Amino acid sequence: MNSTRPEMTRERIEQINRLIAENPDWNRTKLSQELCRLWSWIGENGQIKDISCRDVLRALDAAGKIRLPERLTHGRTKGGADKVDFMLHDMTPVSGMLSELTPLIIETVNAKYDLAEFKSYIEQYHYLGYDRSIGENIKYFVYDRNGRRLACIMFGSAAWSCQPRDDYVGWTKSSRPSSALRFMSNNSRYLILPWVRVPHLASHILALVCRRVSSDWTAKYGHPVYLLETFVERDRFKGTCYKAANWMRVGQTTGRGRNSRTSVGELPIKDIYIYPLHKRFREKLTAAENAPDA
Repeated sequence: MNSTRPEMTRERIEQINRLIAENPDWNRTKLSQELCRLWSWIGENGQIKDISCRDVLRALDAAGKIRLPERLTHGRTKGGADKVDFMLHDMTPVSGMLSELTPLIIETVNAKYDLAEFKSYIEQYHYLGYDRSIGENIKYFVYDRNGRRLACIMFGSAAWSCQPRDDYVGWTKSSRPSSALRFMSNNSRYLILPWVRVPHLASHILALVCRRVSSDWTAKYGHPVYLLETFVERDRFKGTCYKAANWMRVGQTTGRGRNSRTSVGELPIKDIYIYPLHKRFREKLTAAENAPDA
């Protein structure tokens, strides 16, 4: 079993092209499933990683190294609402002191209806909207002690490339273990519902979630996470709740996306924050190649 992303060598690219040529009736799903079996690309939960494989195939197709079969369906574009059902929510204002709401209740989002509600909240009230979560991820709903819903928070795959983060960990491009990123997670969405006005609530939630996210990850995927990251658009937010929850700012983005072909920044500049979940996180991440579940 190999849960790490296979290196796309010339031999593997030739293998992909050969499969496509020899099986013209295969769709993208069939192709990715067969490649996962050939490469033994299987997660700790025993499931083949065909969604991650399709992401690799799309990248190779965009780079002109393979020619994928035509898509049978077209997924939702980033930020689009065509695949998210808007639901009616209880928008009764919640205000007061944090002590009047605690202890908070944090629940993972698992049931189909709860997931639909989660997507609806993020799509309607988060400035980025809901974008499909690729790869390993965990979503949470947060409630006050009386069961009133207060917030939504999602953790997903870590950024593939982030120089300030890698510098902080102690990696170079050549020294970063290929399997290490799965031991990190990106807080990609965080939403305090707009009708909730409670001082210090956001940082309190972050602190509570940080205490449990690694054990929740282990329960779901069979391995822990050692480091969290997030990207805060600096022209829009000050990162106050992350600072108050002891996240560390390690730098900022360049404004160039990973697919950018110019040296000029075209995207919003974001501050990069990290939060270690293990006192020896550097050692754990650096050793990830040889001891993936240590």
